[in-house]
Amino acid sequence: MTTPIPTEEFVLVNINNTRTKVALANHLSVREHRHCQTADLTADSLRDLLAGWPLDRALVASVVPDKTEAALSIFSHALPLTHALDLGVEVDFPEPAAIGADRLANAAATAEFTNDRPSIVVDVGTAVTFDIVDTRPAYIGGIIAPGLDAMTHYLHERTALLPKLSLETPPDSVIGKSTEEAMLSGAYFGYRGLISGLLERVQDELGQPARVIATGGYAPFITSGMKEVDFVEPYFTMRGLLRIATRNLL
Repeated sequence: MTTPIPTEEFVLVNINNTRTKVALANHLSVREHRHCQTADLTADSLRDLLAGWPLDRALVASVVPDKTEAALSIFSHALPLTHALDLGVEVDFPEPAAIGADRLANAAATAEFTNDRPSIVVDVGTAVTFDIVDTRPAYIGGIIAPGLDAMTHYLHERTALLPKLSLETPPDSVIGKSTEEAMLSGAYFGYRGLISGLLERVQDELGQPARVIATGGYAPFITSGMKEVDFVEPYFTMRGLLRIATRNLL
């Protein structure tokens, strides 16, 4: 007798420092995305954001502890994402409880690939993080660097003359002809150089080439066209949440 394939829908919640992203999913795919500002997140505002979606089951990944309980409280059955769940990858790390939920999701998303080489997920968001998964597959560690917002907001807020920067269009030249162009060059080329240099060091330490996936809100802006990056996937973290949800909620 064939076991029925579950088709029930559930909710994925990813609470990051800047934005909270939610998705409606089933075991096959993520079906719809919505988002809000994390600073505005409450149980009521999340319930409004999820209007029309089922609230019986959810996987909640949060790196903002003050917002976690509000998200968990609106569902009949909600799992917080921790290293103790079945991730589909091992966690080979001295303090697994210290790994952010979003980074666990990024690691889990790499398990969909064949294990012919390690994977490095570069998440270009509020911070720039690198998460490394070896061929077992096992999460073995990573890197955390300040993000673009932290750099540009700090310069604007702590200096008298530097403007607030809009990070939308890459500069035409590395040599800026105005203050804003000079800042944009530092952000764009500087972060591309940071990512390139760290990827080289990580792969040297691994002793073999790795598959590199870029994700996060700024990934299309910063990493597009970089030869070191195999592909850019803005929803890669959600793909990891989907894999974890299907292993633990269904």
